[in-house]
Amino acid sequence: MDFLLSYAFDQRASDIHIEPKRDKFLIRFRLDGILHNIHLLPKPLHAPIVSRIKILSRMDLAEKRRPQDGRIKTSHNNKEVELRVSTVPTVFGEKVVIRIFDPDILLQELDSIGFYAREYSLYNGFIHRPNGIILVTGPTGSGKTTTLYSTLRTLSSPEVNIITIEDPIEMVMEEFNQIAVQQGIGVTFGTILRTVLRQDPDIIMVGEIRDKETADNAVQAALTGHLVLSTLHTNDAPSSIARLLDLGVPSYLISATVVGIIAQRLLRKICSHCKTARLLSADERAYLQLGDEERTVWQGEGCKECRGTGYKGRTGIFEVLEINDRIKPLVVDEVDMAAIVAAAEQDGFGSLRRLAIRKMLEGVTTYDEVVSVTG
Repeated sequence: MDFLLSYAFDQRASDIHIEPKRDKFLIRFRLDGILHNIHLLPKPLHAPIVSRIKILSRMDLAEKRRPQDGRIKTSHNNKEVELRVSTVPTVFGEKVVIRIFDPDILLQELDSIGFYAREYSLYNGFIHRPNGIILVTGPTGSGKTTTLYSTLRTLSSPEVNIITIEDPIEMVMEEFNQIAVQQGIGVTFGTILRTVLRQDPDIIMVGEIRDKETADNAVQAALTGHLVLSTLHTNDAPSSIARLLDLGVPSYLISATVVGIIAQRLLRKICSHCKTARLLSADERAYLQLGDEERTVWQGEGCKECRGTGYKGRTGIFEVLEINDRIKPLVVDEVDMAAIVAAAEQDGFGSLRRLAIRKMLEGVTTYDEVVSVTG
């Protein structure tokens, strides 16, 4: 078990999957967002490994029919690493997934996670406002947690009281006051947010705005002089305005409280050990609307360093929409997304697709990755 965890840390895995099959069981790592088969082991070893994980994460050893959740604290390279463990019963036995919260990945300097200068300057302006709502959007696994934790660590100081409301707490941090949502006893994002306002906060991080109650309370917190950071599940920055309207937040309150919206994705970076250049074909240039001029791009051939994938590590792309005086008049009940995008583009707004193409032309990522991540 210790060897398995150590190997996962060295490979910079984000998740370990232990999957029982009929006669064997499979161990897979998620590396740079993609699952890789690591070991195929004899079935008799499955039960003792699962039992060991359950003991470490303080789960009920005898309960094999119900899903369970737990946590393990361990260390790697003299740094504390948090592991979140989930078990679920399947046809061939219990499947275990261990999510690894490595502080080196979760807590980074904001200027090193992939921002371009314009986007970084805007976002840095948002987070140093005294009040308002900042939304970070994107699908699961797009790096929202890393952005939020890195932001909170940047803002953390003895002068400010930072409170987070999470479901569940991703990583325990001493600098913040972290509260876990517990649906079973009525501690939800919406209800706890009201209580948090009596705790004299300066900055509040709400794990996710899922319902009208949470949205209303987040707006009230922003109106009463607090900086609120939260996430939404939308595909791009402008559609977050429509999502808030769907949740029942009046348009005049959106324009009054939301200071900026970020949509983000993670792109796999080309492995530096097997990087080669090639020219984009005419079809590829046409698909990305890059005109007729020949363009050089790069790709990884696949080597031992990158497990034959051609990629090693990931970088973020960030679509940043500032709700400024040009955008505010367009935030109305029957919102026109095209008009908002057109107005934002006058201020230099770059879409996810455009930013991904820029990373490709700089030799950071590949054509295939641009197409698969940005559609």
